[in-house]
Amino acid sequence: MASGLADPINIAAAPDGWLLVNERAGRVIAVNPDTGETAVALDIGDRVLGEGERGLLGLVLHPAWPEVERAFVHYSDRNGDTVISEFTGSGDAPQTFDASSERVLLELNQPYANHNGGQLAFGPDGHLWIGLGDGGSGGDPEGNGQEPTTLLGSILRLDISESDAYAIPGDNPFADGADGAPEVYLYGLRNPWRFSFDRETEALWIADVGQNAFEEINRLDTVADAGANLGWNVMEGLHCFESGDCSRDGLLLPITEYGRDLGCSVTGGHVYRGEAIADLAGWYLFGDYCTGLVFGIPSDAEPPADGSAVEPRLMFESGASISAFGEGTDGELYLADLSSGTVYRIVVGG
Repeated sequence: MASGLADPINIAAAPDGWLLVNERAGRVIAVNPDTGETAVALDIGDRVLGEGERGLLGLVLHPAWPEVERAFVHYSDRNGDTVISEFTGSGDAPQTFDASSERVLLELNQPYANHNGGQLAFGPDGHLWIGLGDGGSGGDPEGNGQEPTTLLGSILRLDISESDAYAIPGDNPFADGADGAPEVYLYGLRNPWRFSFDRETEALWIADVGQNAFEEINRLDTVADAGANLGWNVMEGLHCFESGDCSRDGLLLPITEYGRDLGCSVTGGHVYRGEAIADLAGWYLFGDYCTGLVFGIPSDAEPPADGSAVEPRLMFESGASISAFGEGTDGELYLADLSSGTVYRIVVGG
């Protein structure tokens, strides 16, 4: 659909049907999915460290775009630390953003080079949700996953309704700061490499990259599961991580998982709500970066009574290094191949 991109690592949708594709080194490319036409929408390569798991990792438009011309990005600065910023832009297609308009909302030191998370999304509540990894290295040596007082290893939820920084939603589970950081909505994550909201049910789907053996997908109710502990580093998927005997008490465990026989790094996707592929309706699609396999499970699947995971179904072999999935405004799905610099539309027989 679109090729010649440099390390495409995130796909966001604009209301007029265009896609906005992040290049790891710091550019956002506007892509017309029907014609393949491209245009540079933003270039902040002068302030982004784009290597390995660092880079221009996330972008999302304000839900009232183009009436509200605010865009939000998640990137690694030249020191490798996390920055969440806002830019102003133009709603006309292809979209453009003013690189000089940056307003920093949040900065966070990163102790290691990996596990930066990167996803930004607006929830059905209108708030900005942000995915952050545990800070990196291996096995979570800083203990961030099980520590809700840090922003690392968490999904954050911010109120950005005002244009002078962010506020804490009053119904955030740690809004008073007593038992956790006020920004934290969920914790116990290793490296949430993409999350999304089901546009029909409003469920939250999170893909969390595993350490040694298991990749996992979590499905949550955004209201009932506020403050949930997703288990890392007590658990890796449905399995004890460091100890052969660990307690699952108080943990929200994944809906599905897969092992190293199928891949080594999960990339989260979306529940299909388009119209072009009737047989995919209501299926959550996700993939593996290492093998290029694309899996799916029914979005309404229930875990087996024995506490095991829903078995993922292999949907197709993409042959791609899947760095991101994207959802168009029409519900059709796309995937990015980091290696070839190509964005593909998922079609029947694709």
